[in-house]
Amino acid sequence: MTAVRVLVVDDSAVMRSFLRDVLSSDSAIEVVGVAADADAARRLIKLHKPDVVTLDIEMPGMDGVTFLEHMMRMWPRPVIMVSSLSQRGATITLRALEMGAVDFVAKPRGDQEQNWQDFTAEIILKVKNAASAHVPLVLPELKKLKSRNQQTGTWKLVLLGGSTGAVPVVQSILQAVPLDSPPILIALHMPPRFTRQFAERLDGLCAIKVQEAGNAMAIEPGNAYVAPGDSHMTVRKRGQGYACRLESGPRVNGHIPSVDVLFESAARAAGADAVGIILTGMGRDGATGLKAMKDVNAVTACQNENTSLIFGMPKVAFQEGAVRDQLPVGDIATYIMDHAGMGE
Repeated sequence: MTAVRVLVVDDSAVMRSFLRDVLSSDSAIEVVGVAADADAARRLIKLHKPDVVTLDIEMPGMDGVTFLEHMMRMWPRPVIMVSSLSQRGATITLRALEMGAVDFVAKPRGDQEQNWQDFTAEIILKVKNAASAHVPLVLPELKKLKSRNQQTGTWKLVLLGGSTGAVPVVQSILQAVPLDSPPILIALHMPPRFTRQFAERLDGLCAIKVQEAGNAMAIEPGNAYVAPGDSHMTVRKRGQGYACRLESGPRVNGHIPSVDVLFESAARAAGADAVGIILTGMGRDGATGLKAMKDVNAVTACQNENTSLIFGMPKVAFQEGAVRDQLPVGDIATYIMDHAGMGE
């Protein structure tokens, strides 16, 4: 099998050397060059035509996001953003994902060996997976859907789960649904600070209220709840309604939050009164939970291959018989509104 050819772009000489050594340690990856700034990166992209680029967010001169925008226009290819765990790093990284970056890795804090070992394993895996991503993938601009004038409390629960490529997909869905939408719970594979920034950013862009979920938070129509990056989110019955419950590890399928954990809890708590949709992402998280939902007659669907950046999670769910419908991303918001009414 041909090795994945990678260009490393980072303004830190130490980080460039570290990334080159880490990625080169895997026989399936070839580092074709390293660059300290946008000018050098531009020259090396033209020269080597790498399969994947790792890109530092904060660089001298042209910053990483500006260069990403330029690159996706001139030489589109899979990009992994290398970010800090700071609030600023999270904000900029989310913007990069909206602009077409495939994924990101967060630089570990401190000098604990385990943190750097985890980072090493993560970036190797993500670089390999990025090589198969559908780039460039342009999402359609979705029109905001009209209100259905459904009575409060008559909506099914909607569960969304995803990973690689799911950030802009979730944004497009939430921007399209009207104020009187069903309650939407979201599990994405993101670190803690990133989930809060993601929720806050969407809250400013959408008609519905979007927030990072809190423990025992009531689940209500017209609201979306993002699972915190350090907790599993589950659904619990509370009186005539539902509430979020947050739980600590262990990781499930290597992730916290896990889509499986959320979907399985919805199968137990809501039964047929739920809609589960798996979005683009690598791995198999969510397939078991979606099958559990389907087995109790919930509505189940996945994003289709043509519109998925990486058709990993949806493919596994489909192969395991968990999926009722496969949907292009442009149809998901309408599907939610059509199928989340209690009359479905």
